[in-house]
Amino acid sequence: MRSERRVFGGFLSAALALIILAGVAHGRRVSEGSSSLTPPDLISDGVRDGGFGGWPLRLEGLELEAPEGEACEQTYGFMPCTTTVLGNLFLILVYGYLMFLAATYLSSGSELLLEILGPGIVGGLFLPILGALPDAMLILVSGLSGSTETAQSQVSVGMGLLAGSTVMLLTVIWGTCVVVGKCDLHGSVAKDGEDTKGFSLTGSGVSTDIWTSYAARIMVVSVIPFLLVQLPQLMHSTWGRHLAVLIALVISLLQLILYCLYQVFQPQIQKRRLAYAKHKHVISGILRHLKMHSLGRLLGDDGRPNKEVIEKLFRMVDGNNDGFISATELQALIVGIRLDAVNVDEDDAVKKLMAEVDTSNDNQIDFTEFMNGISRWLEEARRSGASSLEAGPASMKYLDDFHQQTRREHDLLGDQTDEADEGVENPKWTSFKAVLLLLLGTLIAAAFADPLVDAVDNFSDATSIPPFFISFIALPLATNSSEAVSAIIFASRKRLRSASLTFSELYGAVTMNNALCLSVFLALVYIRGLMWDFSSEVLIIFVVCLVMGAFASFRTTFPLWTASVAFLLYPLSLALVKVKQWLRESPVGLEPKVSGVQRPPRLDGPC
Repeated sequence: MRSERRVFGGFLSAALALIILAGVAHGRRVSEGSSSLTPPDLISDGVRDGGFGGWPLRLEGLELEAPEGEACEQTYGFMPCTTTVLGNLFLILVYGYLMFLAATYLSSGSELLLEILGPGIVGGLFLPILGALPDAMLILVSGLSGSTETAQSQVSVGMGLLAGSTVMLLTVIWGTCVVVGKCDLHGSVAKDGEDTKGFSLTGSGVSTDIWTSYAARIMVVSVIPFLLVQLPQLMHSTWGRHLAVLIALVISLLQLILYCLYQVFQPQIQKRRLAYAKHKHVISGILRHLKMHSLGRLLGDDGRPNKEVIEKLFRMVDGNNDGFISATELQALIVGIRLDAVNVDEDDAVKKLMAEVDTSNDNQIDFTEFMNGISRWLEEARRSGASSLEAGPASMKYLDDFHQQTRREHDLLGDQTDEADEGVENPKWTSFKAVLLLLLGTLIAAAFADPLVDAVDNFSDATSIPPFFISFIALPLATNSSEAVSAIIFASRKRLRSASLTFSELYGAVTMNNALCLSVFLALVYIRGLMWDFSSEVLIIFVVCLVMGAFASFRTTFPLWTASVAFLLYPLSLALVKVKQWLRESPVGLEPKVSGVQRPPRLDGPC
């Protein structure tokens, strides 16, 4: 019911905004004392007789058309427009709110669809694309407007949105998630739900699983097309810029396809790796259990398995003393180990152990098979790199280290099998609501993306602020606000799983920006023959993705001090753009001109 009320309330808000916009009107002032006035030009006061022969109502201060040189063009021929600062600011707020509603509807519809159909095609293909749809719409319309000169001017809005979304996700939102999700660090791992150290820069932080690190590495790789399209400018060459755009477009589209395929098959890969990690943990638990209950040392002085001790252990497991270990007796052993920290399916564990140890395939384990299996497992534990191996060949402390290592590997993979699968109460109604939300979000994004870009462009004209800065700061607040709220709420649960999901979504959103949104942008530049003049913007995206990607690619725990690094990157990014633009405007920093293409002055400042 709450979600339905939110949807209905959002729909009413959108309808109210449309009514307000539709109610904006223009009039023109009637000049006093003009002898050329005819009755159609005047409005009767409705009191005096004589119709238009009496005193007219004179409408002062309203003009149907703006003065020459200040006229604005209405989007779609009927959407309101203005040349004033406050008027355009109001339009940006209204259109931005509508884009926020579109992003919220798309996010809610995607989540409902995921509940019904599950991961795979939906989670790997549709959800990432739908999440990036509002940004892609804004970028698309920014380069389709009017002539080539107009598109070249307005396309900086799309690049500002692309850079601003990436920077905001990896700086402000990333740092906020670390702050609200921090837990006490014990041995470089965050303890779920424990937050007693306050704002200790090194004693508190968040931990994620290994799949989050993989997502960060993919995000770093996704910046390659930015570097490819920038190569001609880095070499100060005017040749091959159009070809560089085409090559970068092909690479970007290829990355988009590969990333979607990875998202589709990633759940199956994760399940297989998790199953293997559980199997290793069961083996380590058996070895540790046998060591604790052995009547001697499992290894002799020469470091080889002690046959006599292992034979005693075999007889201990063989409950009916028939000389074989059955599946039931093996299951009793696993139950006795009590692997409470790991959710193990006992039947599946028995099946895998029998398949590995029972080489004769008779569904029972004799002593020879048991001896060979234990010897093989002990050798695997020895090769795992146990720190206590130097204590001597007969030392068994490395089994404890092996057990802790397998537990850590399991935790890094992020086991979610113990979470309750609640199912969907009313699949038909939920499916209808999901489709309705997706359609509504798509329609709103498609309808109001172009007016929002025009409002930003007009606001830039009225304030002399480059449109890049407006789109860099303001537009991501509208298109990414739903992702920001969702990420912060998940991070506040203070658990490894919620933190992993939070940061994986952030890295995934940036990857889609660098794949889908960049593909749309490069396609516009190539098809319309626009000039690629965004070296400072590319530098921002590259630096932020590289720094934050380096943090997340090779570590799974983030102390609280890493949040300050993320927060500092945001103002530094703005400063970097300003410095690069200042260098470009100075005589020393002028870039070579491209023959046949005039650089629009509005990319660097007012017209």
